[in-house]
Amino acid sequence: MSLTNFRNRLGDLVDVPVVSATRLKTEFGTLFEQVARGGAVAISRHDAPKAVLISYDEFAALAKLRSPALDDLGAEFDAMLERMQEPAVRRANATAYDATPEQMGAAAVRAARSGVNGRAAGAKRSVRAKRVAA
Repeated sequence: MSLTNFRNRLGDLVDVPVVSATRLKTEFGTLFEQVARGGAVAISRHDAPKAVLISYDEFAALAKLRSPALDDLGAEFDAMLERMQEPAVRRANATAYDATPEQMGAAAVRAARSGVNGRAAGAKRSVRAKRVAA
Protein backbone atom coordinates (compact mmCIF):
# COMPACT_ATOMS: atom_id res chain seq x y z
CA MET A 1 0.00 0.00 0.00
CA SER A 2 1.46 3.38 -0.98
CA LEU A 3 1.24 6.61 1.01
CA THR A 4 0.44 10.21 0.21
CA ASN A 5 0.56 13.37 2.34
CA PHE A 6 -2.46 15.08 3.86
CA ARG A 7 -2.58 18.22 6.00
CA ASN A 8 -4.87 17.60 8.97
CA ARG A 9 -6.91 20.14 10.93
CA LEU A 10 -3.90 20.99 13.09
CA GLY A 11 -1.86 21.81 10.01
CA ASP A 12 0.38 18.78 10.48
CA LEU A 13 1.47 16.89 7.38
CA VAL A 14 0.52 13.24 7.90
CA ASP A 15 0.98 10.16 5.77
CA VAL A 16 -2.26 8.72 4.43
CA PRO A 17 -2.56 5.26 2.88
CA VAL A 18 -3.68 5.20 -0.75
CA VAL A 19 -6.16 2.48 -1.71
CA SER A 20 -7.66 1.75 -5.09
CA ALA A 21 -11.34 2.37 -5.71
CA THR A 22 -11.71 -1.37 -6.33
CA ARG A 23 -10.24 -2.20 -2.92
CA LEU A 24 -12.50 0.38 -1.32
CA LYS A 25 -15.52 -1.40 -2.81
CA THR A 26 -14.43 -4.82 -1.58
CA GLU A 27 -13.12 -3.77 1.86
CA PHE A 28 -15.39 -0.83 2.62
CA GLY A 29 -16.28 -1.94 6.16
CA THR A 30 -12.65 -2.29 7.25
CA LEU A 31 -11.59 1.00 5.68
CA PHE A 32 -14.65 2.77 7.07
CA GLU A 33 -13.78 1.68 10.61
CA GLN A 34 -10.17 2.83 10.13
CA VAL A 35 -11.32 6.25 8.99
CA ALA A 36 -14.01 6.55 11.68
CA ARG A 37 -11.33 6.12 14.36
CA GLY A 38 -9.71 9.33 13.15
CA GLY A 39 -7.67 8.23 10.19
CA ALA A 40 -7.94 9.07 6.54
CA VAL A 41 -7.66 7.13 3.31
CA ALA A 42 -6.85 8.48 -0.13
CA ILE A 43 -8.78 6.72 -2.90
CA SER A 44 -7.06 6.28 -6.24
CA ARG A 45 -8.23 5.44 -9.70
CA HIS A 46 -5.66 4.37 -12.29
CA ASP A 47 -2.86 4.94 -9.72
CA ALA A 48 -3.75 8.62 -9.22
CA PRO A 49 -5.37 9.90 -5.99
CA LYS A 50 -8.89 11.14 -6.78
CA ALA A 51 -10.57 11.55 -3.38
CA VAL A 52 -9.93 11.39 0.36
CA LEU A 53 -12.17 9.67 2.88
CA ILE A 54 -11.89 11.32 6.31
CA SER A 55 -13.78 11.05 9.58
CA TYR A 56 -16.70 13.36 10.23
CA ASP A 57 -14.82 15.05 13.09
CA GLU A 58 -11.89 15.81 10.79
CA PHE A 59 -14.25 17.12 8.11
CA ALA A 60 -16.11 19.36 10.58
CA ALA A 61 -12.82 20.78 11.90
CA LEU A 62 -11.52 21.47 8.38
CA ALA A 63 -14.83 23.07 7.34
CA LYS A 64 -14.75 25.30 10.41
CA LEU A 65 -11.24 26.48 9.51
CA ARG A 66 -12.35 27.44 6.00
CA SER A 67 -15.31 29.58 7.02
CA PRO A 68 -14.67 32.42 9.45
CA ALA A 69 -17.17 32.85 12.25
CA LEU A 70 -19.72 35.61 11.79
CA ASP A 71 -18.44 37.27 14.96
CA ASP A 72 -14.93 37.43 13.49
CA LEU A 73 -16.25 39.05 10.32
CA GLY A 74 -18.29 41.49 12.39
CA ALA A 75 -15.21 42.53 14.37
CA GLU A 76 -13.23 42.99 11.14
CA PHE A 77 -16.01 45.15 9.68
CA ASP A 78 -16.24 47.25 12.86
CA ALA A 79 -12.48 47.90 12.79
CA MET A 80 -12.63 48.88 9.11
CA LEU A 81 -15.58 51.20 9.73
CA GLU A 82 -13.74 52.83 12.62
CA ARG A 83 -10.70 53.49 10.41
CA MET A 84 -12.99 55.06 7.83
CA GLN A 85 -14.30 57.51 10.46
CA GLU A 86 -10.91 59.10 11.17
CA PRO A 87 -10.91 62.85 10.39
CA ALA A 88 -8.32 62.65 7.58
CA VAL A 89 -10.22 59.84 5.87
CA ARG A 90 -13.53 61.71 6.23
CA ARG A 91 -12.01 64.80 4.59
CA ALA A 92 -10.52 62.76 1.75
CA ASN A 93 -13.85 61.01 1.13
CA ALA A 94 -15.75 64.31 1.18
CA THR A 95 -13.29 65.77 -1.31
CA ALA A 96 -13.62 62.76 -3.59
CA TYR A 97 -17.43 62.75 -3.45
CA ASP A 98 -17.61 66.50 -4.17
CA ALA A 99 -15.11 66.36 -7.07
CA THR A 100 -16.23 67.05 -10.62
CA PRO A 101 -15.56 64.45 -13.33
CA GLU A 102 -12.70 66.63 -14.61
CA GLN A 103 -11.12 66.77 -11.14
CA MET A 104 -11.45 62.99 -10.76
CA GLY A 105 -9.83 62.46 -14.16
CA ALA A 106 -6.95 64.79 -13.32
CA ALA A 107 -6.43 63.03 -9.97
CA ALA A 108 -6.40 59.63 -11.70
CA VAL A 109 -3.77 60.82 -14.19
CA ARG A 110 -1.62 62.24 -11.36
CA ALA A 111 -1.89 58.98 -9.43
CA ALA A 112 -0.96 56.93 -12.50
CA ARG A 113 2.05 59.12 -13.23
CA SER A 114 3.29 59.06 -9.65
CA GLY A 115 2.81 55.30 -9.33
CA VAL A 116 0.54 55.58 -6.30
CA ASN A 117 -0.78 52.05 -6.79
CA GLY A 118 2.62 50.64 -7.71
CA ARG A 119 1.48 49.02 -10.95
CA ALA A 120 1.61 52.07 -13.18
CA ALA A 121 5.13 53.02 -12.10
CA GLY A 122 6.35 49.44 -12.47
CA ALA A 123 4.81 49.17 -15.93
CA LYS A 124 6.48 52.43 -17.01
CA ARG A 125 9.88 51.26 -15.79
CA SER A 126 9.39 47.99 -17.64
CA VAL A 127 8.55 49.77 -20.91
CA ARG A 128 11.51 52.14 -20.51
CA ALA A 129 13.87 49.23 -19.83
CA LYS A 130 12.68 47.47 -22.98
CA ARG A 131 13.20 50.65 -25.05
CA VAL A 132 16.71 51.13 -23.68
CA ALA A 133 17.58 47.49 -24.39
CA ALA A 134 16.30 47.72 -27.98
